[in-house]
Amino acid sequence: MKMFSRKAIVALALLVAGAAPALAAASEADFKAAYAAADAANKQAGTLRDQWTVTASALAAAKKAADAGNFDSAVAEAKEAEALAKASVFQATSEKDAWKAEIIR
Repeated sequence: MKMFSRKAIVALALLVAGAAPALAAASEADFKAAYAAADAANKQAGTLRDQWTVTASALAAAKKAADAGNFDSAVAEAKEAEALAKASVFQATSEKDAWKAEIIR
């Protein structure tokens, strides 16, 4: 089984999550929805014991931007956090048994 690098997983997750910025200005409701999705994905990663510190940083940046009223930036940070969390979940699940192929011969 081929192992994927963390960089490749993050790039894939960002692509899948549609990390491109939205054309319309984001609202507080948009932020709350994006943050809730990111937080849920991060909690799922936590249950798999594979939370990434960069996800926590992105969540903090999203909250800080929202507190400042910059909802466009807050939504972008929250979507990045969600993509990172989903990538960590993907990594945890894909590598759960992959190590056996490398160690046990």
